[in-house]
This record gives sequence, C-alpha cells and structure tokens, in this order.
Amino acid sequence: MSRLKMKIIPVPVRSDNYAYLLVDEQTKEAAAVDIYDVPKVIAKAEAENVKITSLLTTHHHNDHSGGNDAFASQYPGIKIYGGSSRCPSMTDEVKDGDILKVGANVTIKYMHKALSYLGTLPDDTVTYPGHEYTASNFKFGASIEPENEAIKKGIKLAEDNKITTGLTTIGDEKQFNVFMRLDNEAVKKATGESMPDSITDKLRTMKNNS
Repeated sequence: MSRLKMKIIPVPVRSDNYAYLLVDEQTKEAAAVDIYDVPKVIAKAEAENVKITSLLTTHHHNDHSGGNDAFASQYPGIKIYGGSSRCPSMTDEVKDGDILKVGANVTIKYMHKALSYLGTLPDDTVTYPGHEYTASNFKFGASIEPENEAIKKGIKLAEDNKITTGLTTIGDEKQFNVFMRLDNEAVKKATGESMPDSITDKLRTMKNNS
C-alpha cells in the first residue's frame, strides 16, 4: 500500500495528549485513535469531511480512553478496538500483530512491544506520539548526552513548534532518543549500567525523577 493513501491528522486534546484521525483518502473513512475529547475529534472529522468508522484505543489510561463511553453512546454499533478488557466500551480486543483495516486501502498493525519494534522500522518512518512531551524529553536527553548535536537541534525544534508530532522520524529518534541509544558510551556512563535492560530501567527512573 502506498503511504500516500493514508492521511494522519493530529488532534491536540487535554494539555499534552494527542488524538488522531487515520484517514483513507480514497474513501474518506477514518479510524479515530484515543478519542479523549469526543466533541473536539468529531468537529475535526467534520471539518476534514471524513467519516469515523472505528475507534482504536492504545491503552486503558483515562487520558487515552476517557472518551470511549461517550463515543459508544453517541455512535452505537461502531467497533471500538483495545488491547485489554480494561479499555472502556471495547467491542473487539486486539493482540500483538493483529491487522485492522480502515476504508479500502489502509491497514494498521497493532503492536504491544512498541519501543523494541520501532527500532526495526525504516529510518524515514514518521513518528506520531500519544503525548506532547518533546521539550521535556529533549531536556532529559541533554542531561544524559550534553554534547549530542541532534539533541541540541531537537531542543530548537521544540522551541519553534508548539505541536511537534509528525516532524521527526525513526532515524531522528535513533540520533536523539536516549532510550534508543543503549549502546552509546555516554548513556552507559550516565546510568552506570552496561546491560540494555538495566540501562533502560535506570533511564526510566532518572526520567521520572527529573
């Protein structure tokens, strides 16, 4: 499938979350992702002249699934996909590797172990995160790798763009995301660890405390 047949429309919700519309440009059908703010996402769909035909929930946390019940009530019969029974109003549970279809041309692969899989994608794959944590992520990255030029450029990117989703690729992430740079000596030194799992655990602890 040509990537040009799918359009990804970000919809900022709450203070730092994103919902998305994944649109089949031929049929104008769309899957909504993490529809926390139902009126806002519906308004965006109407403005783009697309019809929401399914709802995808990445996980059960309220800032991602908080709009599910309202959406199910407003649009009965539309499938609501989720990764566990804890997702509100879920009609269909999906597992790692399951393929979902939107419209006539768009297929979506559900991933559970996202971070480990991301590194295997082509470097030109565009990233669309669920949160707008870009500025804080670069700030943390700079504390781990202060001489990393890619991180310095990323800080400027965050300063210049309030919405950064869709502006970076997997190749970029490999240059500035310390969680994808576990073999880097500066990252090992900052964490005091040498094994990938231990480095990741230490980075998470350091990030949570930063």
